[in-house]
Amino acid sequence: METKKVKRYNVVYLLAYIFVPAVITAVCFLIAYQTSAIGPMAVILIMGSSFLSVLWWIFAGRVIFKSKKKKLERTLDESGFVRNHTFYSSGCMVVVDVVHGSIALQFFWNPSESYVLPAGRISKTWVDDGRGGKGFLEGSSRVGFLFVVDGVKIRVDTFTSNKRWRMDSEYIVTGINKANMMVEALEEARRNGDR
Repeated sequence: METKKVKRYNVVYLLAYIFVPAVITAVCFLIAYQTSAIGPMAVILIMGSSFLSVLWWIFAGRVIFKSKKKKLERTLDESGFVRNHTFYSSGCMVVVDVVHGSIALQFFWNPSESYVLPAGRISKTWVDDGRGGKGFLEGSSRVGFLFVVDGVKIRVDTFTSNKRWRMDSEYIVTGINKANMMVEALEEARRNGDR
């Protein structure tokens, strides 16, 4: 088990992810301008770098996160970690070992760090149904479960949308059920870890 504090974000990774492609594109634009590049060279320098930067911003984070999730899962399986519940979100992967009272975490914005922790380090868990509005406007566009580890609040979305759905919508109900299941699993792991 690890004793290091959980960090959801790696600031260096986040800034590099955003700014390195932008800097490379700016340098290519500057080279094209300084050398008065024309024809294929200008297209490669200007359009190529811009296109590659956009591809990086759209796909690279997902590819990196997916490979880190798979690596963590292999490591957990090899170490005897019982994966009772695994929840994949766009920003976080949570794996719960109810039997041994452990959890494993992998974050999108901190892919270099994987965490395998005793569930006893969780101080609080709850479901957020995202309910808002009054009367016929009441609804939600975001449902998830939250928990606090080492004083760090971690939110894992079970449903998100760009529009508000009624609280009795199938999407909202399914999101709430998933969130309840994960909270129950975390609480059970926490109890088993305290033994």
